[in-house]
Amino acid sequence: MPVWLIRLLVVLGALGLLELACRVGWVDPFTMPPPSLMLLYSWQVLASGRMNADILLTLQNVGAAFVLAVIIGFLIGVLLHRWPRLRRAVDPLLASYYAVPVFIFYPLFIVIFGLNNWPLIAIGFLFAVVAMVINTLNGFDRVPRVLLKTARVHGLSRAGEVCFVTLPAAAPYLFTGVKLSVAYSFIGVVAGEFILAGAGLGYEIAFAYNNFDNRTMYGLMVFLLIFVTVINMALHVWEQRLHARRRRGA
Repeated sequence: MPVWLIRLLVVLGALGLLELACRVGWVDPFTMPPPSLMLLYSWQVLASGRMNADILLTLQNVGAAFVLAVIIGFLIGVLLHRWPRLRRAVDPLLASYYAVPVFIFYPLFIVIFGLNNWPLIAIGFLFAVVAMVINTLNGFDRVPRVLLKTARVHGLSRAGEVCFVTLPAAAPYLFTGVKLSVAYSFIGVVAGEFILAGAGLGYEIAFAYNNFDNRTMYGLMVFLLIFVTVINMALHVWEQRLHARRRRGA
């Protein structure tokens, strides 16, 4: 049985059990409505159009955090790979990075950037950038040495070696960094909006929760979950193709 089919059956089975539990009263339907009603609420919220500005704001913030994390994370990864001594000094910090509660820097970001979207973008960036750095290092570390020697034998310049050998060989790992950066950017921005913002999806979900508006809360939660899952699955398929191409090339 294909792996994707097993995953689909597991998800559908879990949703079916939750639907049954809500329908027969094992779970209080006011606290958690059945998944079918959550989907209906999500459609109603989207169809009303009243959340379009908040959705667009969140996606803009996530997009900015993601782009900055990928570009700067890649450059930092290249720098650390080129300077082994600096890498040895920084490695322990990278390993323990996600133990740092980055939200404590929000007041500092407000002082630096002001009361606008940039503090949230900065938080999303801080969540995502290290994932890109680590995967850039993993990709460059796993470039087969024989390819680099072959490039030198054929007289490729340094730029040619990077463009035609190093980057294609490291592409699957770089793409893993991109995929993780998307997820971490969403986590950082939406979590920041829950407690630090006055607009956006995270803010609207928290506002609906505080006002016992379960329709809006679950509708937005389901929309966000489906949206991120679709993006993640599309990137996962692309990533698997890159790894398969690399294995065939090897």
